[in-house]
Amino acid sequence: MIFGIFKPYPSPLISGRGIDLDFPMLAGCLALLGLGLVMITSASSEVAAVQSGNPLYHMFRHLVYVFLGLVACGATMLVPIATWQRMGFLMLLGAFGLLVLVLVPGIGREVNGSMRWIGFSFFNVQPSEIAKVFVVVYLAGYLVRRQTEVRETWMGFFKPFIVLLPMAALLLMEPDFGATVVMMGAAAAMLFLGGVGLFRFSLMVVLAVLAVFVLVQAQPYRMARLITFTDPWSDQFGSGYQLTQALIAFGRGEWLGVGLGNSVQKQFYLPEAHTDFVFSVLAEELGVVGSLVTIALFVFVTVRALYIGLWAEKAKQFFAAYVAFGLAFLWIGQFLINIGVNVGLLPTKGLTLPFLSYGGSSLVICCACVGLLLRIEWESRTHLGSEEHEFSESDFAEESSHGR
Repeated sequence: MIFGIFKPYPSPLISGRGIDLDFPMLAGCLALLGLGLVMITSASSEVAAVQSGNPLYHMFRHLVYVFLGLVACGATMLVPIATWQRMGFLMLLGAFGLLVLVLVPGIGREVNGSMRWIGFSFFNVQPSEIAKVFVVVYLAGYLVRRQTEVRETWMGFFKPFIVLLPMAALLLMEPDFGATVVMMGAAAAMLFLGGVGLFRFSLMVVLAVLAVFVLVQAQPYRMARLITFTDPWSDQFGSGYQLTQALIAFGRGEWLGVGLGNSVQKQFYLPEAHTDFVFSVLAEELGVVGSLVTIALFVFVTVRALYIGLWAEKAKQFFAAYVAFGLAFLWIGQFLINIGVNVGLLPTKGLTLPFLSYGGSSLVICCACVGLLLRIEWESRTHLGSEEHEFSESDFAEESSHGR
């Protein structure tokens, strides 16, 4: 079965015109990967020098993650979208299995009070990163299978939550509030694009807001974060410490930054400088101009992902379209939350910045998502994406030119 996934069907890497990719999307993502490598090298040098004796320790590890991510991207491009659609339910079961395993003592690894990782000898896997993508794939298949039911009945609207709510509960048990918000937000957006009526969608939004309010009230540390972020300077050496140090980094950066490698905040003032708060170090070293260029790259790749979904929808490849929309909303959610936390617009939340933050699971999954998006774009453009289609050289001769 495993070898069957990688049958020699045509793909963006194997076509009559050679490598046939959406190069604007690929270029945007590679630019973010390169920028992430540079910023992680800079932001982690002081911490790595003290902890391991090698200031480039995190850079070398990140290079390994980049390599694995590129391999995952290439492998994903070889898999027909029809195969993803068939495997949706199995992927959902796999997501549940991983989220349960991470909570098992001895298997799950606790870091900073959270059980979010499954530890291996030299690397950790974060199941929530995998689960979010698997949920998108499963929900896309559901929206295709039950399209009329979703649009016209309450039952079709509520059925996805039979799956989503238990998964959200498992995420909250880790606890991983940020991943829960991102996953549920992407699912809600997919349901809306799948044709859920405005009244039912508005009801879902109201219930979601109420659920967030209850969850914040249920845990004292969440309420403390909510109160602190509105005025972090009131407790700048306590609960507001991380945010105040991030804001100092932004203030020091001014317009053009203090120069690459010259950050002061990364020298043990700003916790998690190379993971959750790498954007603050970027703002300090590259300034407002560098920050805006980075945000522009984020906007470009997410808008491009949404356009890929639109092109798939126009080609009547609705499963692929929903997957593209879902992946785009996952990225948008993480971008907005991470940058919002860094600039003090949102309460402090441990959520990585896609492509930029240090972290193997996040980076590899992001690269795999890029491969999936490139596959979707190629299939929608060539109309050669069905496993049931018998391919020949004449098919490639009739491919339309890449005009996007």
